[in-house]
Amino acid sequence: MLERPILPPFVQSGIERVTVMQGQALASSDPTIEFSTVLGSCVATCLYDPDARVGGMNHFLLSEPPAGHGGATLDEHYGVYLMELLVNTMLGKGARKSRLKAHLYGGANVNRNMMRIGTANAEFARAFLQREGIELAREDLGGTSARRVDFRPASGQVRCRTVEDRLAPPVQPTARPAKATGEVELF
Repeated sequence: MLERPILPPFVQSGIERVTVMQGQALASSDPTIEFSTVLGSCVATCLYDPDARVGGMNHFLLSEPPAGHGGATLDEHYGVYLMELLVNTMLGKGARKSRLKAHLYGGANVNRNMMRIGTANAEFARAFLQREGIELAREDLGGTSARRVDFRPASGQVRCRTVEDRLAPPVQPTARPAKATGEVELF
């Protein structure tokens, strides 16, 4: 009888990789799901409730609408919307806000000729977590390199790797996803 080799945590068979695109927030308690994304100046937040064994990831392009944005509908590419959406989605799956642990990734300034969008995104994400009382367990933010993040929401396992800049997504999306539907409760 052949023994099956034990594979490293992120090379297990039977895992379904789900890509988290700009403007998305996804959560799951399924142990066979792995969320994955590639970030340049964008930021991804990975939240995990160790007791409920539920986790989620978002991917935002910009932190907040520019001043003078008016009362227009909040765009799903802004962190201010996606952070609330991620927390609310997790609460709907049985997580408790007091138990949430956060990991932040991305926020690079990959184009030296542009505004420091990555820095602004990283500062916004840290401030949001502090304001909401969510523990920041780990971060890999800033610099000039793109990152790939793989996150197992049911176990809270995460892996972050630097990738070649040419693989980083563009700062401005070429095709925007359909508008988000549903409601976000701001608390």
